[in-house]
Amino acid sequence: MQVILMDKVVNLGNLGDIVKVREGYARNYLIPRGFAKRATAENRKIFDERRAELERISADKLVAAQAVATRLDGLRIEIARKAGVDGRLFGSVSPADIAEALGAQGFALEKSAVRMPDGLIKVLGESVVEVVPHADVAVKVTIAVVGEQ
Repeated sequence: MQVILMDKVVNLGNLGDIVKVREGYARNYLIPRGFAKRATAENRKIFDERRAELERISADKLVAAQAVATRLDGLRIEIARKAGVDGRLFGSVSPADIAEALGAQGFALEKSAVRMPDGLIKVLGESVVEVVPHADVAVKVTIAVVGEQ
């Protein structure tokens, strides 16, 4: 299925690109979230008419994401979890936990914006994760996992 991208999508393309994707990916993810529309002649015409507006909206999102990134840069978040005597956690710290902790600090981010290159955190100590508020903006945040008292 061919779709017109209404916003930049990581590993797929930029605003206005016409790309071929699998039908399920388009129907279940891209189209419902507003990232794309079917590449019909009518939708292409509508997109061409609204292109300047969509580019302005995309630029505004980028500026807002850069502002969030400057506030996040170098931030250290503490998360308390139960752990055994050897320092291993009873469970783990996931992107959802980190997004929730960032939300308590005043950052409204989805869990999909948190990328953990080393996987889930399963031990006490500090780890560095990447927070991506926009496809073009990434910042490193230190997560300190401490034992609950």
